[in-house]
Amino acid sequence: MFGWTSRQRNVAIASFLSWTLDAFDFFLLVFLLSDIATSYHVDIKDVTLAILLTLAVRPIGALLFGRAAEKFGRKPVLMVNILFFSFFELCTAAAPSLTVFLILRVIYGVAMGGVWGVASSLAMETIPDRSRGLMSGIFQAGYPFGYLLAGVVYGLLYSVVGWRGMFVIGAVPVLLLPFIYFKVQESPVWLAARERHESTALLPVLKSHWKLCVYLVVLMAAFNFFSHGTQDLYPTFLKVQHGFDAHTVSIIAICYNIASIIGGVTFGTLSERIGRKKAIIIAALLSLPVLPLWAFAGGSWTLGIGAFLMQFMVQGAWGVIPTYLTELVPANTRAVLPGFVYQLGNLIASVNATLQAYIAESHGHNYGLAMAMVAGTVAIVISVLVFFGRDTQGKVINAASNAKASDVGSRA
Repeated sequence: MFGWTSRQRNVAIASFLSWTLDAFDFFLLVFLLSDIATSYHVDIKDVTLAILLTLAVRPIGALLFGRAAEKFGRKPVLMVNILFFSFFELCTAAAPSLTVFLILRVIYGVAMGGVWGVASSLAMETIPDRSRGLMSGIFQAGYPFGYLLAGVVYGLLYSVVGWRGMFVIGAVPVLLLPFIYFKVQESPVWLAARERHESTALLPVLKSHWKLCVYLVVLMAAFNFFSHGTQDLYPTFLKVQHGFDAHTVSIIAICYNIASIIGGVTFGTLSERIGRKKAIIIAALLSLPVLPLWAFAGGSWTLGIGAFLMQFMVQGAWGVIPTYLTELVPANTRAVLPGFVYQLGNLIASVNATLQAYIAESHGHNYGLAMAMVAGTVAIVISVLVFFGRDTQGKVINAASNAKASDVGSRA
C-alpha cells in the first residue's frame, strides 16, 4: 500500500482503528440522548451534560497518557489507553442513575482523551514524510468512520438490546489489543530520541512556545465547535424536530459519515499539493453555502444531501489537522502537545451540546437554527485563524523511515 513497509502499514491500521473505536464509543451516546433522558426521567438538556463532561476532561487524559507515551513509548501507552476507555464504556451500561452515569462519563472522558495524540504521533512518526497528508486524512477519517459504525450498530441492534446494551457493545475496542501487541512496532522517531537521551520535559516547551500553544488551543476550540457543532445534536435534530424513526436517522448518519471519510482523505491528500492552510480554508468556507440545505430543509432526502455535503467539508478541514499539528510542534512533544492542545480546545468547545440545546429550546426546539448559528460562525473563525498561521507543507519528520521506504521502493 503506497509503497509502505509492513511495519508502516500495521501502524497505520492500528492508529486508524484506535481512533475509529474511540469515536465509536463516544458517538454511541449521541444516538441515545432522548432514550437515556426518558429512562432517567430528565430532559435531554440534562443528559447532554454527559457530552460536555466527557469533552471537558479529555485534556487531562491527553496530558497523562501523552506524557507517559513520551517516557515509555507510543505502543504500550496506546494499549493501556484502549483498555481503560473500553472498560469504562462497559461500566456505563450499568449506571443506576443519571448522577452515576455522568460520573462514569467523566472517567471515560479521561481515558479516551489520550488516544488521539498517542495514536497520531505513532502514525506520523512511522510513515514516510511524503505520505503524511494522505495518512492525516486517513487517520482523521477514523473519527467519522467510528460515528458511521455507531450509526449502523444503532440502526441494527438498538431495538434488540436497548440503550444499556449499546454501551456493552461499546467494549468492542478491547479486541484491538492483540493486533497492536503482536503486529505493531514502536515509533522509530521515539526509539531514536531515547537513544539520544532527549529531554521530554513539557514545561520548558510550553514556556518557550507559549504563543504557538495559545494559537493552537484557540484553533482547536474552533475546530471542535465545528465538528461537534455539526454532529452531536444532529441525530436529536432529526428525531425530535423532524420526527424521523431510528432507521431513517441511522441511514442519514451513515451517509454523512461516508462523506466525512471521503472529505478527510480528499483534503488531507490535497494538502500535499496546495499546502495545509489552503486546504483547510477551502473546506471551511465551502461549508457556508451548505448551511440552508443542512439545517433548514424539510424532507429526509434534502436533509440527507445537506448533511452529506456539510460533513464532507467539516471533516475535510479536519483531515489536515493530524499532520498540521504534528508538523507545528517541537519534535520531542509530538505524543503529548498535539493531543493536549486538541483536547484543551475540546474543553472550551465542551459546552457546545448544552449551548445548542439551550438555544434550540429557547427558539421552540429549533435545533436547526442552533446548529447553523454555531457552524457558520466557527467556519469563518477557522478560516481567519488558519490564514494568519504558518504553513508546514514538506517538513521532514522521519528521515530514517523515508530512506527505508525509498530503499524498499528502489528494490521493488
